[in-house]
Amino acid sequence: MDVLSALSARRLVPVVVLDDAAHADQLAGALVEGGLPVAEVTFRTSAAEEAIRAIADRGDMLVGAGTVLTPQQVDKAVAAGASYVVSPGLSRAVVERCGEHGVLALPGAVTATEIQAALELGITTVKFFPAGTSGGAAAVKALAAPFGDVSFVPTGGVSASNLKDYLSIPAVAAVGGSWMVPRDRIKDGDFGAIAELTADAVALAAAS
Repeated sequence: MDVLSALSARRLVPVVVLDDAAHADQLAGALVEGGLPVAEVTFRTSAAEEAIRAIADRGDMLVGAGTVLTPQQVDKAVAAGASYVVSPGLSRAVVERCGEHGVLALPGAVTATEIQAALELGITTVKFFPAGTSGGAAAVKALAAPFGDVSFVPTGGVSASNLKDYLSIPAVAAVGGSWMVPRDRIKDGDFGAIAELTADAVALAAAS
């Protein structure tokens, strides 16, 4: 199974911000325990690279890098073991570097123009970000109509309360969210709570 198929099968991608790489292994364990062995670790902190490496080394998680803005960050993410790379916007340089490494690129796109630009780069699955302030599920539905071969991964403002709205759209491959991996719970080392939140999210996605 390729990476995109694996993400689509899970339907949920936890978007993780780790301030301390020492928490990475326990966080991954909580996600696995909750039934969701996948994570997008954002490059918003200096711990990201080491955290991705720790999670990838477990061998039981599909881990990607998020908030990747430059080709240099792509290099670091892939070297650490990231299987896919997520960007908030569409960068030709980032997409091309991902291609050089042979890893999946999920660039952000929220307008018809950006989606067409992604298609010109050979991208057929885009991150719809920030979903909540860019029209939400209604906007995804509207864009899916003219772009029948494009899949979307809405992220930003997705929660348990609107998850079903997104997952009910055929063009949505998966959704990204952070409500099952709260940054404060990670900082506090409350991985039991994260496992429970994750299990609840998995159950909700299965019912959507």
